[in-house]
Amino acid sequence: MEIDGIISAIVIGIVIGVLGRLVVPGRQRIGILWTILVGIIAALVGSAIAAAFGVADTNGVDWVEWLIQIGLAALGVAALDRSKARR
Repeated sequence: MEIDGIISAIVIGIVIGVLGRLVVPGRQRIGILWTILVGIIAALVGSAIAAAFGVADTNGVDWVEWLIQIGLAALGVAALDRSKARR
């Protein structure tokens, strides 16, 4: 992965993290840095899953890849919020 790929993964991760947080209902007790970290991880893992299913590179916008990434971010935000609530 080149430097521009890493930078774009961070930027996309921020967007994915925020969208994932918006999907989860209620108030989340995690900070913005955790949201960004979850978003970056969800973007990278979601891209790998989309590539495995052959839907990563399509003509136009890769809606399926975005949905996978947002879903993973929502799961990550919800899981992290639950773990913070137990403390």
